Amino acid sequence: MNTKSYVEKNKDRFINELVELLKIPSISADPAYKDDVIKTSEVIKNSLLEAGCDKVEICETPGYPIVYGEKIIDPNLPTVLVYGHYDVQPPDPINLWDSPPFEPVIKKTDLHPEGAIFARGACDDKGQMYMHVKAMEYMTANNDLPCNVKFMIEGEEEVGSESLGWFLERNREKLANDVILISDTGMIAKDVPSITTGLRGLSYVEVEVTGPNRDLHSGLYGGAVANPINILCDMISQLQDEDNRITIPGFYDKVEELSAEERAEMAKAPFSQEAYNKALDIAQEHGEKGYTTNERNSIRPTLDVNGIWGGYTGEGAKTVIASKAYAKISMRLVPDQDWHEITDLFKKHFESIAPAGVKVKVNPHHGGTAYVTPIDSLGYKAASAAYEDTFGKTPIPQRSGGSIPIVALFEKELNSKSILMGFGLDSDAIHSPNEHFGVWNYLKGIETIPHFYKHFTEMSK
Repeated sequence: MNTKSYVEKNKDRFINELVELLKIPSISADPAYKDDVIKTSEVIKNSLLEAGCDKVEICETPGYPIVYGEKIIDPNLPTVLVYGHYDVQPPDPINLWDSPPFEPVIKKTDLHPEGAIFARGACDDKGQMYMHVKAMEYMTANNDLPCNVKFMIEGEEEVGSESLGWFLERNREKLANDVILISDTGMIAKDVPSITTGLRGLSYVEVEVTGPNRDLHSGLYGGAVANPINILCDMISQLQDEDNRITIPGFYDKVEELSAEERAEMAKAPFSQEAYNKALDIAQEHGEKGYTTNERNSIRPTLDVNGIWGGYTGEGAKTVIASKAYAKISMRLVPDQDWHEITDLFKKHFESIAPAGVKVKVNPHHGGTAYVTPIDSLGYKAASAAYEDTFGKTPIPQRSGGSIPIVALFEKELNSKSILMGFGLDSDAIHSPNEHFGVWNYLKGIETIPHFYKHFTEMSK
């Protein structure tokens, strides 16, 4: 039975299994959900066993466990290592969800007339990770697995994958492979398949601005004491100039500049600025001068405030000057920028622009290195052929604005290239309220992935 027929025959079960997985709130960022995160690892273990893995184990780490599975049919054949994660982002703000984030519902949309699964983690990354589990099921059930396969599914991706490096250092032999396969990215459109060939790096920090030693009455002290919230807003506004370039000294020193030819190739991807603006309900695009929207969100570094708070935010009014103000700030980085170096540059600069009336503290959280995969590798060629088999067209290589810090770590620790076969869409609202994953996309992923194994094995001979 071919992949398309198998998926069609089992699609209801595939959808129901994913729905059950999405009901578990495996939020790694919140210790209150520790038991749910661990429960999810057990579910993944059982799913891999049922899918045909000969060996599956839950590997303890200093943080959340990593689920490892394998099926070795012949040591002389190539080995594919599948990476994914079972943890999810916090669902906040809850009030902006149309349905509870951990009570999955399938609803039809204009883009998904066959339905989309709405739930936290539907696309990032439970839905896309589970495609690989079901693809494995197809290959073992139909005696169609052409090579060896290993799975490494972690529970800390959404909080920086801190334990993953620890695990890789101690298990290089166990994880040895010829290529790493990941589905934690997207494609340009349902009818325009694409393969992600580049990822931005990341530096994530939290800043704290402290003024007076306690909250003050804004009438008695206003105008005489530095207001940390006002100061923080002013400091943040100084981080970019009128051309939306980042003002941190040294920030652009190592930024990779793409050639005119490379930029011209990127511009071939179908894109409508009008449709983009309409989908986001914005009147005009915004970003670094001299670059297109697709360049701004993929090949250029950025700085964004991800959260800001302080003072009174409850119902009604409270006339207060807060003692402290806080913000979380992320910087997306491009090839050749070192996230440790950028974090240090940010810290020095942010502290230097603080007025004398406040104290500033910068707390680095986590980060990662940008990554570019060559399109002439066997892995890329195999992925391209797989998409051609099921979509009937050659996929477009594209650079993503997102960050998967572990991809560069894999190359360093395992000396392996990663192939990013994503089936999500930009409109899937990952990390946002009403995250969803199209049923068609989910099933198409299950149908396509086994073709990668076939082509990679044949090309490796």
